[in-house]
Amino acid sequence: MAAAAQEQHQFYLLLGNLLNPDNAVRKQAEETYENIPGQSKVTFLLQAVRNAAAAEEVRQMAAVLLRRLLSASFEEVYPTLSPDVQTAIKSELLLIIQMETQSSMRKKICDIVAELARNLIDEDGNNQWPEGLKFLFDSVSSQTVGLHFAPGFQKKFHEKVIAALLQAMEDQGNQRVQAHAAAALINFTEDCPKSLLIPYLDNLVKHLHSTMVIKLQELIQKGTKLVLEQVVTSIASVADTAEEKFVPYYDLFIPSLKHIVENAVQKELRLLRGKTIECISLIGLAVGKEKFMQDASDVMQLLLKTQTDFSELEDDDPQISYMISAWARMCKILGKEFQQYLPVVMGPLMKTASIKPEVALLDTQDMENMSDDDAWEFVNLGDQQSFGIKTAGLEEKATACQMLVCYAKELKEGFVDYTEQVVKLMVPLLKFYFHDDILLSMPLLLECARVRGPEYLTQMWHFMCDALIKAIGTEPDSDVLSEIMHSFAKCIEVMGDGCLNNEHFEELGGILKAKLEEHFKNQELRQVKRQDEDYDEQVEESLQDEDDSDVYILTKVSDILHSVFSSYKGKVLPWFEQLLPLIVNLICPHRPWPDRQWGLCIFDDVVEHCSPSSFKYAEYFLRPMLQSICDNSAEVRQAAAYGVGVMAQFGGDSYRPFCTEALPLLVRVIQSADAKTKENVNATENCISAVGKIMKFKPDSVNVEEVLPHWLSWLPLHEDKEEAVHTFNYLCDLIESNNPIVLGPNNTNLPRIFNIIAEGEIHEAIKHEDPCTKRLANVLRQVQTSGGLWTECISQLSADQQAAVQELLRIA
Repeated sequence: MAAAAQEQHQFYLLLGNLLNPDNAVRKQAEETYENIPGQSKVTFLLQAVRNAAAAEEVRQMAAVLLRRLLSASFEEVYPTLSPDVQTAIKSELLLIIQMETQSSMRKKICDIVAELARNLIDEDGNNQWPEGLKFLFDSVSSQTVGLHFAPGFQKKFHEKVIAALLQAMEDQGNQRVQAHAAAALINFTEDCPKSLLIPYLDNLVKHLHSTMVIKLQELIQKGTKLVLEQVVTSIASVADTAEEKFVPYYDLFIPSLKHIVENAVQKELRLLRGKTIECISLIGLAVGKEKFMQDASDVMQLLLKTQTDFSELEDDDPQISYMISAWARMCKILGKEFQQYLPVVMGPLMKTASIKPEVALLDTQDMENMSDDDAWEFVNLGDQQSFGIKTAGLEEKATACQMLVCYAKELKEGFVDYTEQVVKLMVPLLKFYFHDDILLSMPLLLECARVRGPEYLTQMWHFMCDALIKAIGTEPDSDVLSEIMHSFAKCIEVMGDGCLNNEHFEELGGILKAKLEEHFKNQELRQVKRQDEDYDEQVEESLQDEDDSDVYILTKVSDILHSVFSSYKGKVLPWFEQLLPLIVNLICPHRPWPDRQWGLCIFDDVVEHCSPSSFKYAEYFLRPMLQSICDNSAEVRQAAAYGVGVMAQFGGDSYRPFCTEALPLLVRVIQSADAKTKENVNATENCISAVGKIMKFKPDSVNVEEVLPHWLSWLPLHEDKEEAVHTFNYLCDLIESNNPIVLGPNNTNLPRIFNIIAEGEIHEAIKHEDPCTKRLANVLRQVQTSGGLWTECISQLSADQQAAVQELLRIA
């Protein structure tokens, strides 16, 4: 006995060492852990998880490792355990969950049970641990335990799971089981693909409806509400997944749901009422405006009534967050017609969005004393200090900010009266970032404010601009930083020329230079780590993650430069010269392909927006760009081909010889055997488009008559919509000018042209509102007037292609 206890004690020390910040200690512990046989590992880990007296982090670590063992090495470990041990593990886990008091630990143990349950369902769907799955279904409604279906779970077991859940929901004698089953159904349908759900929709809806009717009666007679709350959310979840397929069932549910909202006014029914409001708005969004309009005005009146009583609602009333989300859905459904309700809606929304979170700067000792408090989260600032933020209320604040973004996006100029107060609320939050929506809102709010005229817009932008640039310079988290950079770039696109003053440019130039220098430095550091004796697969994985996040920042540097070039054109080049050596460094042949891709994209922008002056930098980028047309990386090929296209279109005479030189390289890519595979198609389409642009804009640099028949044979483009428009417009130019090569002798090429146009329409290569659509329809109409030729062209198309031609004639 003593020996076993000693072994277990050693194992606890080992788990502690796996968390040790000292690399050498941790590495030693990892090696020791790896060498423990699978069976002993399971036993030790299970004992550690079970031991409530063990240190919290040791138990958490044991739970994580046990789950990992069952997911990664199940086949090697579990079958080698004796049947008695297997049975003991199963019953032990279920027992531990029921005894566990700490919620995050409970969730971890539930994850172990879910992992084991998933592995114990065989290929044919036979469940070798029914108690485990039953337990998960049963515990799903408790706040602390979520039933998370593993990826692919729905695909494999949808029939069995749906049948089991519906059966449990019918268990009228057991309220708790019914509620658990309804809650499990919510989790199941939320992640279930629409196509899997549709075959069961009829059956699901029938069960949900009959259960709802019974539970509504029970609420009226006995006041029981738990199951009804879950059923209402299940209905919402099913509608949300089924979308337009829910239309036939709409009239079945809406009257009862409206009845609940109207009558469930007692304090203890607030949650039910909130969930019902959410359900109605989700159904409305699923079935669409046309179907929902019959009830929209009733529903709006019900919501308005609640809203006008809002001042009487207590701050913690659960209806508030449901109301806020429901309004945003109503806005999506009603569109511009929603504007009339803003005066009622905005008060509570701004109140919630303005919640001031509590923050604190603590030393490590104080933080450890507080870290058991679930309501606080901490960020380590180094130097024994931590930044703490009280998370209570933040969820609601984040939702409210999301809704403000939704209104700005849907209502555009209709939201203008509120832009100022929203900006004043959002901008200070940049210093204290907690949600993407703040950043999403910036360019949208500028769009809304535009109707008030340039002065109002400029004032608003100045209020944002300084804060955004500061945030780009100081934000340490790379995910957050990339969002801020993206938002800033979008704002510059909205504001255009003149939106940055000299100080802004100076500060921005310094920041972008620092970001690029840091990019190169980080790459070097990663190379050094790859030479280190500790280097292994795990290290490589984390280096790859770092690399990905660095490249993501590089894409955002490119976004900002793109927006500056497209707004300011050539006059920004003197400012750009401070970055030039760094961008040239990106496109050196020995650099990783993402560097070369984004470096070329930046030079593409220089050529597109700053020509003819761009040619003075030709010595830096022209050779690398031409060499990159046939690069091994599809992304690099695409950036280079796009560059040749803009060179032809915007580049002026100096670029003519380079267009001639590029042509055979572009053709080589287009004609390669795997040109149209998924990973290559975008690069190939950019090459085809570039050939078209050379013929259109620099016709004297190539033999157009010789190239045209080849180019026609490569059409249409499906994937790259922007380039597709260029090629179709050029095709229309050629047809409208009766080009003999394109039309062929006696118009013999017309059936082929019809085919190209029909395929373009089938693949939605051109947006219907684009003027090019009308040009294509006119080409078809011209042929329509000469009966025989029309019949000949149409008869050579497939049924789908004929339908596409008719559609094009109908809309344009």
